[in-house]
Parts: sequence; structure tokens; C-alpha cells
Amino acid sequence: MAPTQSPSITSSPPPLHTFHVHRRAIPYRLFAMIYLFAIIILFYQHLHKLINLVMMNSSTSTSTSSNSIFLHLSMILADVVLAFMWTATQACRMRPIQRRTFPDNLAKMLEKSGEYPGLDVFICTADPYKEPPMSVVNTALSVMAYEYPTDKISVYVSDDGGSKLTFFAFMEAAKFARYWLPFCREKRLVERSPEAYFSSNHGCSYKDEEMKTLYEIMKGRVENVVERGELNNEYLTTSQLHERDTLSKWKSGFTRQDHPTIIEVLLDSSEDKDITGHKMPNLVYVSREKSRTSHHNFKAGALNVLTRVSATMTNAPVILTLDCDMYSNDPITPLRALCFLWEPLKGLELAYVQFPQHFCGINENDIYANEIKRLFRVNPMGMDGLQGTTYVGTGCFFRRRALFGSPSTSPRLVVERRELDPEHVVGKDVKSEIVLSKAHLVASCNYEDGTNWGSKIGFRYGSLVEDYYTGYKLQCEGWKSVFCDPERPAFLGDIPINLHDVLSQNKRWAIGLLEVAFSKYCPLTYGIKSMGLLMGLAYTHYAFWPFWSIPITIYAFLPPLAFINGVSTLPKVTDPLFCLYVFFFVGAYAQDLIDFLLTNGTIMRWWSEQRMWLIRGLTSYLFGYIDFFLQKLGISALGFNVTNKVIDDEQSKRYEQGAFEFGVTSPFFVVLTMAAIVNLIAFVVGVIRVVFFPEKFGEVFVQMLISGFVMVNCWPIYEGIALRVDKGRMPTKTTTMAILLVGILYCATSITLKS
Repeated sequence: MAPTQSPSITSSPPPLHTFHVHRRAIPYRLFAMIYLFAIIILFYQHLHKLINLVMMNSSTSTSTSSNSIFLHLSMILADVVLAFMWTATQACRMRPIQRRTFPDNLAKMLEKSGEYPGLDVFICTADPYKEPPMSVVNTALSVMAYEYPTDKISVYVSDDGGSKLTFFAFMEAAKFARYWLPFCREKRLVERSPEAYFSSNHGCSYKDEEMKTLYEIMKGRVENVVERGELNNEYLTTSQLHERDTLSKWKSGFTRQDHPTIIEVLLDSSEDKDITGHKMPNLVYVSREKSRTSHHNFKAGALNVLTRVSATMTNAPVILTLDCDMYSNDPITPLRALCFLWEPLKGLELAYVQFPQHFCGINENDIYANEIKRLFRVNPMGMDGLQGTTYVGTGCFFRRRALFGSPSTSPRLVVERRELDPEHVVGKDVKSEIVLSKAHLVASCNYEDGTNWGSKIGFRYGSLVEDYYTGYKLQCEGWKSVFCDPERPAFLGDIPINLHDVLSQNKRWAIGLLEVAFSKYCPLTYGIKSMGLLMGLAYTHYAFWPFWSIPITIYAFLPPLAFINGVSTLPKVTDPLFCLYVFFFVGAYAQDLIDFLLTNGTIMRWWSEQRMWLIRGLTSYLFGYIDFFLQKLGISALGFNVTNKVIDDEQSKRYEQGAFEFGVTSPFFVVLTMAAIVNLIAFVVGVIRVVFFPEKFGEVFVQMLISGFVMVNCWPIYEGIALRVDKGRMPTKTTTMAILLVGILYCATSITLKS
């Protein structure tokens, strides 16, 4: 289909952006109608069978018929959740669109007017041992080197751990940036993260080697300090010792949970210049005040502090939020975002422009499905065709005004200080005493008490997934968003290469999503009312994502356990329901594969994606449910866990070879091993029954098919139990525990079914 230019009310071409609706939209709508009709037939059959079982139970009053009703109700529950989740997903498939930007046109317009808007970049880090400072430094340097007026860029680094090691790393980065930024301009580099550039096939000129030497010196100094865990005077230059009074704040009694506000301007664009005489961007280190007695909202709280601190110092109209390991991969990315945000009049209704997350270092088949294509690329295109995509926490350009109330609300009605107004113009230098005094004030741990921060303005509190919740609340208020997915990834980040880290991260997401699903702002009610049916369902799909654990767990355990005990819960081959199940399975998986391939995926990576969907359902989502409801009962407390970004050499080698990393004893792995063992036993029992009773093939075929499918997905688990001897194999303790629990489950099922 030919591109359709988005409506523009500007008086003169050329356009800043265009979009086209994907051709798969109409076939998807037709398929949805057919699939929905099949679902109706399925539940008609379920209801018919349930009525027969109830009538049989009332006439015989046997425990066997009661057990049959329980089993059938369990299967109905699984199918109800599957149907609900499928229905919510369809909202993301009704109108997927693809956008194209014209940054050259915008650049000409801005150069002609000379009105480049200011850009404040927020980078958050929390732990120098899980998030290596050099990774954070590379992220900061990559955005400082944007193809954008440097005096319009301000980079704010939030160090929630209050680490002297991270602060030292940025002292070093400020010195190196004076050489790196002109080097990028002169060579017109596309890769402006030093680590990424020097790791690739960079040039071998004298300047390249000289710059690489400077980088390695800086890197060595920072990593030596981090390895030693302390900063001695031998690593500080004379100017750093005398000029950085901030270092004296790290004194006795200073801890990451209890320390004063630290704000240090490491580079000031009004006075600092690079080696060629060009102005440097502002670079500001921020560690908000912490107190053991105060309540802390983790990343959202840090972002709100940066929002206020930056308002007092620069107050740029555009804000970019970045994870500490998500470096810029395209120097013209700000111009791409401004193609939407800065379009006259129409851009004013946009709250943010979201770029997809892309990752480097993924192995060939992406065994842990770290791309998460449906979350980061497939669904956003569909939501973009409605009212806009979700905010995913990084790679997002915000209009500062959007963080201060609905489009129809005046910011002055919700901000408590004039200098926090998004339209306020800062008239003082960032290093002036009055500016720094205000910045320290708004970064104090009790500043938000009695204010609207986190509820009506700023990044929103109330969920561990503050990014999803913030984007959701903004769109409920009337703001829109845009998904921009250029051919060259705008940002690249690191991924966890340890299965336990992957599942722990997903568990935290599951808990956060459930916090939204079971709140008064539930997308199924509040969202549909505020945004309309399709957008409400799109956000519902995310909020109820952990619900996948219900059908996955039921199908993984209940049918095979019943089958081993001689009770069938699945239809025979001759049953009409069999054809329906085949249609549901093949249709859903085929559509998912098409989505995956159309976003430049491969069949093997799609296989990894669907396998990890099953694994997450049995682990992250299931345990997320448990933790969430225990917390609601006051039995446990939720906490924010930083994902480990440190790469172990042995783990890295196994990851590159495509081997799953188990290695640690974890409840996650116990459940996975149990599912693998139960379905292996069910499959073997089915084979034995077919061998001795061939006429029963039609009765056992469906169970063998499902168990066989589970077994194929569980191959890495069988391999980890029996075929591997490296440190990443499944711990013997885990296997033993799983076998014991399977035995208990079998006995409990047997007693229940035969009682």
C-alpha cells in the first residue's frame, strides 16, 4: 500500500513524517472474526458437556462424577483465560502502522529559524557492581555526542546508590568528553558510544589509535577503582582533589540508604569547551537525598527528582529517558523525535515519542527471547495505529509539559513552585548558588510530601512497572504518543544472559502489572472508559499479562497427571472439539509466527520466543501472582531488584553456545523440572498404552501430542538434568526436589480421582 501522508496543517511542505497502514490489517480482522466464532462454538460445547456432567452427578451422586466436574471446570477456566487474553491482544492487530521520518527537512527548518529546543537527558543507575559505571559512561557519552547543538543538551545522571565509584567514573568521563566529542564530529561517526566504536571495525589511523589509547586509560582507571571498591587519592588528579569539594560528602555514616543530596555540575556549557573550542553539553551528577525513615519510590522517584532538578537548572522542553546500559546508536535520533514533537500545532497533543528497545550481544537463536518482539515492536505498531504506544522506560522522548497534567490543565495549577513550571525560563547559570540551592531543595527526600508528584504530575507511583503505568495514565488524561522504529536502531542495550536473572526481571514486571490490574485504574474498566474500547483492551492485554500463567500451568500439570491416573480431560481424535483445538493452536501460533517474521525475526528465534512464553508462564508469572497476593495479605513486602548487567566469562561462553544457564537452586527451576518430568511420564504412559492397546490410540493421541509438545520445549531442561556436566547444569538438589514434589502431586491426584 502506498504511503499515506499523515494529516498536516502546516502551510508549506516538505513533510516531517509520513505513515502507512500495514497490509496485514484487513486479513487480521477477518481472521479475528473467524477465530471469535470458533471460540463461541468451543464454549457452547464446554457448557453442553458441563450440563451433562452436572445432571449425571445429581442422578448418581458419586465422587467420580464430582471429580469429572472439577476437572472440566479447570479446563474451562484455562480456556476462558486464553480467550480473554486473545481478545485483548486483537486490539493491537486492528490497525498496525509504520512511520517514516524526514530529519533532514526538520534540520533545515530549525537551522533557518535558529530555534533548536533544549534537550534534557535522564540516565538512571543504582548499583556500580550490577550496573558497571563504564557502561553508564558510554551511554552518557553517546548522547552528549548527538548531532545536535551541544549547548542545547544537558545530561543528568541519577545515581540512586550514591556511589563514589560512579561519581569518579563521571569525573573521568567529563575529561574524556573534551576529546571524544570533536573526534565524533570530525569523523562523522554513527557509533558514538566509545566502547561500541572501538569494539567494531574502526579505522586504524593515528587519530583512531590515539583516541582509543585515551579511552583505555580512562576505562582502566575507572575499572581499577570499581574493582578495589574504594577511591584513593592516587587516582585523583591535582585539579580533581582541589576542585571537587563534593568528594568530601562521602564521609563516615554515608550509606546508599541514608545520605544527603549530592548535585555536582561536571560540565557547564556556558564555560566548558572541548579541545577545538566548541561548547560542551551540561553534565550533571545527581544523587537524591535518602533517609531510612522516608518512603522511597525507586526508578519513578529518581526520574521525578531529575525532572525537578533539571527544571531548576535548564528546564528543556524535551526530556529523553534512558536506561544506564542503553546507548545511542544513531546521532540524529533527537531530530527523528522532533519530527513529531515539533510539528506545528499537531505535535502539541503528543506526550512522548517511543523508540523500540534493541539489544546487542544476543546469541544466534536468542534462547531467552530477550528481544521480546511482541512487547517492543509488534504491539507498539498496533497501538500506534490507535492512540499511541506504551512507554517502556527507555528510549523515550517526552514533552516536559505532558508530565504536568492533562492537555487542558494549566501546569501552574499543579506545580508548587514557579521554577518547576515547564514554561519557566531559567535565567541563571547552572552553577550559580541560587540555582544549586533550589536544585538541592527539590531533591530532598521529603520534598514530595503533600504534593501532586507521582499522582497527578511527573512519573507515576503505584506500580513496580512505573514506565507502563506512567504511559497509561498519560493517555487516560488525553495525551497521545507515537512509535518511531527507524531502520537503524536508535538505541542498543545489554541483556541478561542468565536464565534466573531473566525470570526474576519478568517476575518483577508481573507484580507491577498486577498492581495496575487490581487497582481502581484497571484498564478493563477505567482504561476503556477513558480511552475507548480498543485502547483500553490494548492496555488490558499488558496489565493482565501474568494471567497467562493460569492456562499454561493448568495444561502443563492437570491433563498429564489425570492421564497417568487413567482419566482423560482432553477430547478424542473423533470428537469435534479436537478439530477446534487444532484450529486454535495452529491459528494462534501461525499468526504469532507471521508477526515475528514481519519484524525481521527468524523461525528459530520465534521458537525461542514461544518456548520462553511457556517458561515465563510457569515461573515469572506464577510466582509473581503468589508474591502479589501475599503482599496484599501483608505476608511479604515487594522490593525493587536491579537486574545484573555484569557478564561472567564462563556464562558468556555457554550463552554463545546456546546452552541454558541453570546453575543455581531456585523455585523457578523446581517448577520447570516438575513440568518436564510429569509430561515425560505421561508421554511414556501413552506410548505403553498404544503398544499394548492399539485401539486406544484415538483416546490417548491428544494427550501424547500435548505432552510431546511440552517435552520438545523442555529439551534444555532434560539436557541440564542428564547431559551436562558444566556449572550451568541443573543442580541435583533442584532435580531431587522436583521428583519428590511430582510424587506428592501424583499421590494427591490419584487419591482425589479414585476416592
